[in-house]
Amino acid sequence: MQLLPHPDAGTTPVTRLDASVSRAADAGLVIQWELAADLDALRLPAPAAGRRADGLWQHSCFEAFIGGPGLESYLELNVAPSGDWAMYRFDAYRQGMKPQALVAPPGIHCTRGPRALAISARLPPLGATSGALRIALCAVIETQSGTISHWALRHPPGAPDFHHAAARVLELAPALPAI
Repeated sequence: MQLLPHPDAGTTPVTRLDASVSRAADAGLVIQWELAADLDALRLPAPAAGRRADGLWQHSCFEAFIGGPGLESYLELNVAPSGDWAMYRFDAYRQGMKPQALVAPPGIHCTRGPRALAISARLPPLGATSGALRIALCAVIETQSGTISHWALRHPPGAPDFHHAAARVLELAPALPAI
Protein backbone atom coordinates (compact mmCIF):
# COMPACT_ATOMS: atom_id res chain seq x y z
CA MET A 1 0.00 0.00 0.00
CA GLN A 2 1.28 3.45 -0.83
CA LEU A 3 2.05 5.87 2.00
CA LEU A 4 1.21 9.50 1.34
CA PRO A 5 3.08 12.59 2.54
CA HIS A 6 1.33 14.80 5.07
CA PRO A 7 -0.21 17.81 3.26
CA ASP A 8 2.33 20.09 4.99
CA ALA A 9 5.31 18.07 3.68
CA GLY A 10 6.34 20.38 0.84
CA THR A 11 8.96 19.21 -1.66
CA THR A 12 10.74 15.98 -0.80
CA PRO A 13 13.31 13.75 -2.55
CA VAL A 14 11.02 10.75 -1.96
CA THR A 15 9.37 9.50 -5.16
CA ARG A 16 7.41 6.64 -3.59
CA LEU A 17 6.96 4.94 -0.23
CA ASP A 18 5.07 1.65 0.10
CA ALA A 19 4.37 -0.52 3.13
CA SER A 20 2.70 -3.82 3.89
CA VAL A 21 1.97 -6.14 6.79
CA SER A 22 1.24 -9.85 6.91
CA ARG A 23 1.05 -12.63 9.44
CA ALA A 24 3.96 -15.06 9.72
CA ALA A 25 3.28 -18.80 10.04
CA ASP A 26 3.81 -18.58 13.82
CA ALA A 27 1.23 -15.72 14.11
CA GLY A 28 3.91 -13.07 14.42
CA LEU A 29 3.80 -10.04 12.11
CA VAL A 30 6.00 -9.16 9.14
CA ILE A 31 6.01 -5.45 8.29
CA GLN A 32 7.80 -4.12 5.21
CA TRP A 33 8.55 -0.64 3.87
CA GLU A 34 9.99 0.18 0.44
CA LEU A 35 11.34 3.68 -0.13
CA ALA A 36 12.21 5.06 -3.57
CA ALA A 37 14.15 8.32 -3.34
CA ASP A 38 17.41 10.11 -3.94
CA LEU A 39 19.00 8.43 -0.90
CA ASP A 40 21.97 10.82 -0.97
CA ALA A 41 19.53 13.64 -0.20
CA LEU A 42 18.24 11.83 2.91
CA ARG A 43 19.74 11.60 6.37
CA LEU A 44 19.79 7.85 6.95
CA PRO A 45 21.79 6.23 9.75
CA ALA A 46 24.46 3.73 8.73
CA PRO A 47 23.69 0.04 9.23
CA ALA A 48 24.62 -1.20 12.70
CA ALA A 49 24.08 -4.24 14.91
CA GLY A 50 20.54 -3.13 15.74
CA ARG A 51 19.49 -2.61 19.33
CA ARG A 52 16.54 -1.26 21.30
CA ALA A 53 16.76 2.55 21.32
CA ASP A 54 14.46 5.45 22.22
CA GLY A 55 13.85 8.58 20.17
CA LEU A 56 14.12 6.93 16.75
CA TRP A 57 11.08 8.88 15.52
CA GLN A 58 13.10 12.12 15.70
CA HIS A 59 14.95 11.14 12.51
CA SER A 60 14.32 8.81 9.55
CA CYS A 61 12.26 6.00 11.00
CA PHE A 62 9.66 3.52 9.79
CA GLU A 63 6.69 2.95 12.08
CA ALA A 64 3.62 0.85 12.73
CA PHE A 65 0.82 1.49 15.21
CA ILE A 66 -1.08 -1.69 16.04
CA GLY A 67 -4.39 -1.90 17.88
CA GLY A 68 -7.50 -4.01 18.04
CA PRO A 69 -10.89 -2.85 16.78
CA GLY A 70 -12.63 -0.85 19.50
CA LEU A 71 -9.66 -1.03 21.91
CA GLU A 72 -7.99 2.05 23.35
CA SER A 73 -4.65 0.31 23.95
CA TYR A 74 -2.16 -0.03 21.09
CA LEU A 75 1.46 -0.83 20.27
CA GLU A 76 3.99 1.41 18.52
CA LEU A 77 6.92 -0.06 16.58
CA ASN A 78 9.81 2.16 15.42
CA VAL A 79 12.48 0.80 13.07
CA ALA A 80 15.50 2.80 11.91
CA PRO A 81 17.51 2.01 8.75
CA SER A 82 20.43 1.29 11.13
CA GLY A 83 18.55 -1.74 12.45
CA ASP A 84 17.80 -0.06 15.78
CA TRP A 85 14.24 -0.50 16.98
CA ALA A 86 11.80 0.33 19.76
CA MET A 87 8.40 -1.03 20.71
CA TYR A 88 6.03 0.59 23.18
CA ARG A 89 2.62 -0.19 24.63
CA PHE A 90 0.10 2.61 25.24
CA ASP A 91 -2.96 2.22 27.50
CA ALA A 92 -4.87 4.85 25.50
CA TYR A 93 -4.17 7.70 23.06
CA ARG A 94 -0.65 8.89 24.02
CA GLN A 95 -1.19 7.68 27.62
CA GLY A 96 0.58 5.08 29.73
CA MET A 97 3.57 4.59 27.43
CA LYS A 98 5.91 1.79 28.48
CA PRO A 99 8.40 -0.45 26.65
CA GLN A 100 6.76 -3.58 25.25
CA ALA A 101 8.43 -6.77 26.44
CA LEU A 102 9.32 -9.20 23.64
CA VAL A 103 10.47 -12.82 23.87
CA ALA A 104 13.04 -11.97 21.17
CA PRO A 105 14.03 -8.75 19.41
CA PRO A 106 12.29 -8.14 16.10
CA GLY A 107 14.18 -9.46 13.11
CA ILE A 108 15.19 -6.32 11.21
CA HIS A 109 16.52 -6.55 7.65
CA CYS A 110 17.55 -3.55 5.55
CA THR A 111 18.70 -3.46 1.92
CA ARG A 112 20.00 -0.28 0.26
CA GLY A 113 20.51 0.52 -3.37
CA PRO A 114 21.41 3.86 -4.99
CA ARG A 115 17.77 4.99 -5.20
CA ALA A 116 15.90 2.52 -2.98
CA LEU A 117 15.77 1.26 0.56
CA ALA A 118 13.80 -1.77 1.71
CA ILE A 119 13.35 -2.51 5.38
CA SER A 120 11.44 -5.27 7.11
CA ALA A 121 10.66 -6.11 10.70
CA ARG A 122 9.52 -9.53 11.85
CA LEU A 123 7.75 -9.39 15.20
CA PRO A 124 7.44 -12.49 17.34
CA PRO A 125 3.90 -13.58 18.28
CA LEU A 126 2.32 -11.36 20.93
CA GLY A 127 -1.00 -11.88 22.67
CA ALA A 128 -1.92 -8.33 21.72
CA THR A 129 -1.45 -9.09 18.03
CA SER A 130 -3.21 -12.46 17.70
CA GLY A 131 -6.74 -11.08 17.20
CA ALA A 132 -8.17 -8.83 14.51
CA LEU A 133 -5.99 -5.76 14.10
CA ARG A 134 -6.20 -2.19 12.84
CA ILE A 135 -2.79 -0.90 11.81
CA ALA A 136 -1.26 2.42 10.81
CA LEU A 137 1.82 2.09 8.61
CA CYS A 138 3.88 5.25 8.49
CA ALA A 139 7.34 6.80 8.27
CA VAL A 140 9.31 9.86 9.25
CA ILE A 141 11.82 10.84 6.55
CA GLU A 142 14.61 13.36 7.22
CA THR A 143 16.58 15.15 4.52
CA GLN A 144 20.26 16.08 4.76
CA SER A 145 19.16 19.65 5.56
CA GLY A 146 17.14 18.40 8.56
CA THR A 147 13.67 18.83 7.03
CA ILE A 148 11.23 16.17 8.25
CA SER A 149 8.31 14.76 6.24
CA HIS A 150 5.61 12.47 7.64
CA TRP A 151 4.16 9.63 5.55
CA ALA A 152 1.11 7.47 6.32
CA LEU A 153 -1.68 5.45 4.74
CA ARG A 154 -4.05 8.10 6.05
CA HIS A 155 -3.41 11.36 7.88
CA PRO A 156 -6.04 12.59 10.37
CA PRO A 157 -6.88 16.32 10.09
CA GLY A 158 -4.37 18.76 11.59
CA ALA A 159 -0.70 18.26 12.40
CA PRO A 160 0.91 14.87 11.68
CA ASP A 161 -0.29 12.37 14.31
CA PHE A 162 0.45 8.69 13.77
CA HIS A 163 -0.99 7.85 17.22
CA HIS A 164 -4.50 8.93 16.22
CA ALA A 165 -6.89 5.97 15.87
CA ALA A 166 -8.10 7.38 12.52
CA ALA A 167 -4.65 6.59 11.07
CA ARG A 168 -5.09 2.85 11.79
CA VAL A 169 -6.90 2.00 8.55
CA LEU A 170 -5.28 -1.29 7.52
CA GLU A 171 -7.30 -4.25 8.80
CA LEU A 172 -5.76 -7.66 9.45
CA ALA A 173 -7.84 -10.74 10.26
CA PRO A 174 -7.15 -12.76 13.42
CA ALA A 175 -4.34 -15.30 13.40
CA LEU A 176 -5.45 -18.81 12.49
CA PRO A 177 -5.29 -21.31 15.36
CA ALA A 178 -2.34 -23.70 15.29
CA ILE A 179 -3.19 -27.20 14.06
